[in-house]
Amino acid sequence: MLEKKKILLIISGGIAIQKTPALIGLLKNGGASVTAIMTPAAQNFITADEIASLTGNKVHLDTFDKDGWMEHIDLSRKADLVLVAPATANLLAKMAHGLADDLASTTLLASDKPVMVCPAMNVEMWNAPATQRNIETLRGDGVLITGPAPGLLACGEFGMGRLTEPEDIFEAVQSFLKAPSPSGEGRGEGLRSISSLQTPHANPLPRERALAGLKAIVTSGPTHEAIDPVRFVSNRSSGKQGHAIAKALADLGAAVTLVTGPTSLPAPQGVQTIAIESAAEMLKSCKNSLPVDIAVCAAAVADWTPETYQSSKMKKTSDTAMTLSFRQNPDVLATLSAADKDRPRLVVGFAAETDDVVTNAQAKLVKKGCDWVVANSVSAANPVFGSDENQVYFVTSANTEEWPKASKDEIARKLGERIAQFFRDDAVKTAAE
Repeated sequence: MLEKKKILLIISGGIAIQKTPALIGLLKNGGASVTAIMTPAAQNFITADEIASLTGNKVHLDTFDKDGWMEHIDLSRKADLVLVAPATANLLAKMAHGLADDLASTTLLASDKPVMVCPAMNVEMWNAPATQRNIETLRGDGVLITGPAPGLLACGEFGMGRLTEPEDIFEAVQSFLKAPSPSGEGRGEGLRSISSLQTPHANPLPRERALAGLKAIVTSGPTHEAIDPVRFVSNRSSGKQGHAIAKALADLGAAVTLVTGPTSLPAPQGVQTIAIESAAEMLKSCKNSLPVDIAVCAAAVADWTPETYQSSKMKKTSDTAMTLSFRQNPDVLATLSAADKDRPRLVVGFAAETDDVVTNAQAKLVKKGCDWVVANSVSAANPVFGSDENQVYFVTSANTEEWPKASKDEIARKLGERIAQFFRDDAVKTAAE
């Protein structure tokens, strides 16, 4: 646990401060000594007396405190970890640019101890280029980043920005402080040695939230390629597998955008869902959702679309057969795999084959440039479309696994675990470099 560990908790202002009492309770029950600094904005949400009653220690508010004007030095020197929770966009910006205009920011600038920040803000504030630049700067400086998490925000919007749950922050603190001490003292050598923990992919969160801090795109369902206002070309995909994958990744903590063709399925809870019809619309929505860490292309995208669209219903004028001309659709999987700047770190394709399933899947892996392919048979002897079950092959450049027949939900959970393991292994590899 955290016996004899000293945590300096910096509390900045925001509605997420309502989780602070629970966090303090977990840290205290774990054996840690907690001393708090509150920003002026934080005092609009909760009083210093309330925090003091929870920590059992004086709460520090002013750089020029009557008990000692060097508090910004003394406080950080005595701590094993400086924990900022919640960390607002404003305080993160001050940290990234070295500003020091209150006790919290001055202490952070003067600290020679590990710093962990837990961001909390509106989704658009989190996604703003300025905030993302600040996060990258802090990560490069060796600051530990835990969260934020996706979900319903206090403002009523949905997306990334929720403060990581107190239990998960506690686990992150505990995991970090239990880890072997890095070589060197203070912020310099020591924090460079643990800088791999700063990436959102390596947050020391519990296994059930192994993808917290990551963003994913999942495509699902068929596409409809319009011939005229009443007719279209499509396929038999129900979207059940893609929707199940979106839910599985969200359950693991990822912020998921589901881009789905026409299906009768409800949108998975906790997933941002974009409804499209054509392959061109699917590609556009995927591009607009970048950058992400994970792309799972489970949709059955039509390979061809009519060369021309008839704006009025086509009439049958004789018994003569009608001929349609088609052109190839844009390739969503290949486009995401080939992206230069915004290529997801992991791209997973799907292959529905009627014969030579593994051979065709291996060829697709190479041709499309993706990292993994999940392949299944859709022959007449194996009715998968619309079914609640699936039997797939998991294909990588290194090997091929045959997964036993299971529910599509179970297949999705298994794939989610493989994705989580990929990022855990990647974090370990980065740490060793």
